[in-house]
Amino acid sequence: MDLTQERVDLVTALARARSRERPGPDTSAGPVVRAWPGPAHALPQAAPGQLDLDRLLRLSLAASDGSGRLRPAPSAGGLHPVDAQLVVGTGCPLPPGRYGYDPLRHRAHRLGPGAGGTLPGATVELTVTPRRTVSHYGHRAWPLLLLDTGHVAAALWLAARALDTAEPVLHLDGPHEGPLAAVHFTPHRPGQVSPPEGAGPPADVPAPGDLPARRSAAPPLTGTPSRDALRAVLATAVRAGAGELAWCAAVGEPRPELVESAPDGTLRRLAAGEARPTLAAWAAGQAWLADAGAVLLAYGCPADADATLIRRTHLRAGFAVHLAHLAAVRRGLAARPVGSWQQADLGAALGGPPGRDWIVHGLALGTTHPDEEKTS
Repeated sequence: MDLTQERVDLVTALARARSRERPGPDTSAGPVVRAWPGPAHALPQAAPGQLDLDRLLRLSLAASDGSGRLRPAPSAGGLHPVDAQLVVGTGCPLPPGRYGYDPLRHRAHRLGPGAGGTLPGATVELTVTPRRTVSHYGHRAWPLLLLDTGHVAAALWLAARALDTAEPVLHLDGPHEGPLAAVHFTPHRPGQVSPPEGAGPPADVPAPGDLPARRSAAPPLTGTPSRDALRAVLATAVRAGAGELAWCAAVGEPRPELVESAPDGTLRRLAAGEARPTLAAWAAGQAWLADAGAVLLAYGCPADADATLIRRTHLRAGFAVHLAHLAAVRRGLAARPVGSWQQADLGAALGGPPGRDWIVHGLALGTTHPDEEKTS
């Protein structure tokens, strides 16, 4: 079910998620994945010149075990509420039409013909099953559902880049109707040049094997990243954020401070002092954050934001943090997304007007590498 189909009042839901109210007891999350109707079809091998849907989906959405928890995109609580439908046109190994994708079995269920005017290639439309995240996070689920969707869009985008396809086109504009997000892929044509603007942000291009191996590092994440590594991670987030949010990082030893990217590409001080204990209290009381080497922060989305802005900023935050996570890992850092924030009015804490600059998403960073979590 799409979040919009439940007719959720996102303005009220976000205000409640940001409050001190605690979620109630856990409830059943329901089935691990959405049950699509009709027979399941294997994804055929792509012929030369066709979009390789099999490898694209294996690198972005497919689960690595039967529980459904081990996927290339992180998810709050390992609950994976995001569902994907494929709108397939010409130039793909599947016949044109609409399909539901099963990430546990890596199969496509044909749902019917595509609409008129379907573009060549394939569009992956992303919706959510709210029950999965609500089962554990209760009223705090709504921003997490949007952040998870942004992470999945980024996983798809990176898979396409790893496979050297034409640069995908992102739709993260938060419409009232239809899917929460969509990513369109065109068939690969040898020698094709990706458009310079409008398709997606620059990013480190991973090798295909890097993506299924990605996991969120388990706490503690200690050790302050180097200034060069932190600058690169922040720059990746700023580019991927497309101007929807502001970005900074809380840094620990040897000089606790908040830093942000300067126009010349260096880091500049936003505020002096130790912010990490406050961040730990704001992040659902996750005490380990107080000892993290650094915490990347996306902030904005004021209290008077309408539903469209809430969707757009949270989708973009999830997308950008996912790319920043990859940038961190490629520079030898341990990293873990942090999505649940309460009373996290960063702007007011820095002396600005209250209600304008709330923390939307975070990425904890460290130089230590404890055993990686296997359920992210």
